[in-house]
Amino acid sequence: MDERTALGLVGDRLPAAGDDAAVVDGQVLTTDMLHDRTDFPAGTTRYTAGWRAVGASLSDVAAMGAEATAAVAVYGAPTFAEAELTDFLDGASDVCEAVGAEYVGGDLDGHQEFTVATTALGRTDDPVRRSGASPGDAVCVTGTLGRSGAALRLFERATGERDDGERTDSERDVREPADGERDDLERANALFRFEPRVATGCVLADYATAMMDSSDGLSRSLHQLAEASDCGFAIESPLPVDEAVDDVATDAEERLELGVFFGEDFELVFTAPEEALPAVREESPVSITRVGTAVESDVTLDGDPMPDRGFTHGE
Repeated sequence: MDERTALGLVGDRLPAAGDDAAVVDGQVLTTDMLHDRTDFPAGTTRYTAGWRAVGASLSDVAAMGAEATAAVAVYGAPTFAEAELTDFLDGASDVCEAVGAEYVGGDLDGHQEFTVATTALGRTDDPVRRSGASPGDAVCVTGTLGRSGAALRLFERATGERDDGERTDSERDVREPADGERDDLERANALFRFEPRVATGCVLADYATAMMDSSDGLSRSLHQLAEASDCGFAIESPLPVDEAVDDVATDAEERLELGVFFGEDFELVFTAPEEALPAVREESPVSITRVGTAVESDVTLDGDPMPDRGFTHGE
């Protein structure tokens, strides 16, 4: 059973689990687990890990159109190094501060692999689900796509390794990076630290008919929205691919891969009535790009079938 099938099983058994997050009496609750081998490439700082791990859960809160209130995390590692733990706490606290939430602690656990389990809380009386899109709605995304994919290429370039799932904590930082590699690592970490779109999600709560975050990639997110809403999407180029992708992609195929299929960008993918777009753009604190239109069936890119492919843990 793959991850997506397993999530479907959970959703069938537990309807209250919701979409990106569960909503119980106006309280939004979501949890995520990130691992060293699958989520933190070699060269990821503990500050970035803290920011990114907690940010992933805060992004789920944003996708429900909710206000973020607080977050906690479980930090597991082979050893507890003071500098690493302090950096992690700083990153977790700073990403919460960036969206008006509070980081309130968590738990520590000895673990053979650096692992973080995070939980975020939010509040909304009118959550945005994935199931409300209708033919004729505009399909939009926040910000730009491909930042995490570009970061991965920079991590690989700086450390000289592909992320094959076999690395352990003890194999990190086996040599001091050269100046150029150090620059790549700094830029990669900066790209990996995204700002959860909580403020924009709250704006979209008044306009969006369906919404989720793009942690699995734009393409897979569109397929998930289409399935939940029983419709299709006609997507058209150009897409808002981040300029960092152009700096690392070797050709148009890799640019598409990093921008559309890689995932882990945590932007919001949403539908809204076309007439609402001027107000959405005026009120949103980040850029909004229309990428297509909701249609009766099928998900296409420039008229061709858009593969249902994206980020999956363990692949």
